Amino acid sequence: MKRRNLIAVLSAALALVLMLTLISGCGKKDDAAKPAASTEPTASAEPSETETAAERQDGERFETVITIEGMEETVKYEHIRKEAAGFEMDYDYEQFKRQSGADFERFVSVYDDPEVPENYLEVRYNPQDADTVAAAIDAALSSAYTTSREDSFELERAGKCIRIDASETKSGGEMPDQLEMVYIIPADDGCRVAAAHYAIEGAEGFGRRFDCLMQTLAVLPVQGEGRISDETALSAVKRYDYANNPDLEEIASAGQYPVYWEVVSGDDAETVILFRSYTGAQTKYHIDPVSGETYVTQFVPGVTAEEQRTDESFNIWDYAF
Repeated sequence: MKRRNLIAVLSAALALVLMLTLISGCGKKDDAAKPAASTEPTASAEPSETETAAERQDGERFETVITIEGMEETVKYEHIRKEAAGFEMDYDYEQFKRQSGADFERFVSVYDDPEVPENYLEVRYNPQDADTVAAAIDAALSSAYTTSREDSFELERAGKCIRIDASETKSGGEMPDQLEMVYIIPADDGCRVAAAHYAIEGAEGFGRRFDCLMQTLAVLPVQGEGRISDETALSAVKRYDYANNPDLEEIASAGQYPVYWEVVSGDDAETVILFRSYTGAQTKYHIDPVSGETYVTQFVPGVTAEEQRTDESFNIWDYAF
């Protein structure tokens, strides 16, 4: 009897051990199926560039990756909101020096003389419609270049625009020393004009960098009344004179004759630019800083008794690129 009781007790004990073993094994299986709880904080996915671009603040800096000549490169960008000129964009602050004006932003290569740069991108506001501006720019560039125009070029943030490529000499078949690529971006209040200038030696590198900058540009509503600054007006008058006298730029750069341009007066109602020609003639451009309408007066010492208004007139905004 005692032997039977002992066997029963042993059998019950063995059954209990087996049951506990099975329970323990199931627990381990469940634990293996579940990932171990991490002690690290959960990292959210990085937002895409297009998602964050519209949310960046003026002056905010960040890193991104671009491809230059087939190689990936990490670049350091700074975000700019230029509400007075109606646009925002990013620029590579290690590769370019920023020059700001009332109605423009200019990004000059750190390797260039900032006073006479060869490689730079300039973005400006223009109150005229994109087609009018594009036609004027194409005509101005055509004095020295054989241009090609694309009316539906797509920018990542700004959408469709007009792109004018000036990368062939007027005689054709040759690459000029200086290339230009101009983007005219339509907007409800006119357009934004971005002109990339770069030397032929750095065309592939700078051309690609400027294209990357252009992909970050977006249009903003212009804050306040769009006005042309004195600096922009002075540059525009030079472009106008060069377009109408292709030999003038070479004469001016040679320095053999006293040729110069200067702002002689400027106020809310009118900006006046003086051009002193190598012939001695003094030409003044009278500019409405808002509409851009410009008329011309001229004084030729020893020929005319006083300053006289000519039949010449144009819109200065057409040459502000």
